[in-house]
Amino acid sequence: MDATLDTPQDKQPAMRQAGDLTRREGQRVPQARLKLLRPPGATVGGAATQWQDVETLQFFAQRSVVVFALPGAFAPTCSSQHLPRYEELAHVLHANGVDEIVCLAADDPFVLQAWVREQGVQGVTLASDGNCEFTEQMGMAVDKSDLAFGRRSWRYAMLVRDGVIEKLFAEPRERGDPYQVSDADAMPRHVNSQAKAPDRVVVFTREGCPHCAVARELLDDAGLHYVEIPLDDSVRATAIGAITGRHGVPQVFINGRHVGGTKELEQVLYGAAGLRENVG
Repeated sequence: MDATLDTPQDKQPAMRQAGDLTRREGQRVPQARLKLLRPPGATVGGAATQWQDVETLQFFAQRSVVVFALPGAFAPTCSSQHLPRYEELAHVLHANGVDEIVCLAADDPFVLQAWVREQGVQGVTLASDGNCEFTEQMGMAVDKSDLAFGRRSWRYAMLVRDGVIEKLFAEPRERGDPYQVSDADAMPRHVNSQAKAPDRVVVFTREGCPHCAVARELLDDAGLHYVEIPLDDSVRATAIGAITGRHGVPQVFINGRHVGGTKELEQVLYGAAGLRENVG
């Protein structure tokens, strides 16, 4: 929950209950103009884009688009959970037929652009609804004037197919800024109940370590994307000892589970039968 966005119960804005909001499913998206900032390398009509004015009816037509809306850039939950997890799962959504993933906020383009740079966004398009026009028509505008934020968007996520809202995950009307149903993991499950989130893999290494090279090779051969954290000599023993109770590297973690070193990793990935086991 965004501590800075908490609103006392007696100052909550007038707004329809989440159950009423989900009745928008089956309806067309509102007509409005948004400013879009696509990630680096994204192309539309063969040309790379930066900020672009779009009309929503044209933008959503004949496409499958995921939109997740949040109160504002740089807010704690928005920065630590909502946007980063959609960024992490972007390729899963694309692999299951989603053409574009859009993060919408009632913020100005300059603030959103600074936020994108800080977050290192690569797979999510940012949409500025600075005048709250789209948000108002969605019935998702909330008054945060008591926090000097003005009109903002309630937190929600939706899947839009050919301009029609197929599924809407709207947070319940509760005190503050609830984050219960619009998380990124809910959307792939709706798009494809068999969709699997990528394994989260971290490898602690040191420069010039031959066993670390073997661990990298094993992970590459298994098709696992991983984050490598090299540790220099001044901190390695203390860090590895505190985290794992061991001394050497590599040390591999998969989905919060401490696998261990190269031998343990090989056993987890391939097992006695020589086949990769389920590490999820």
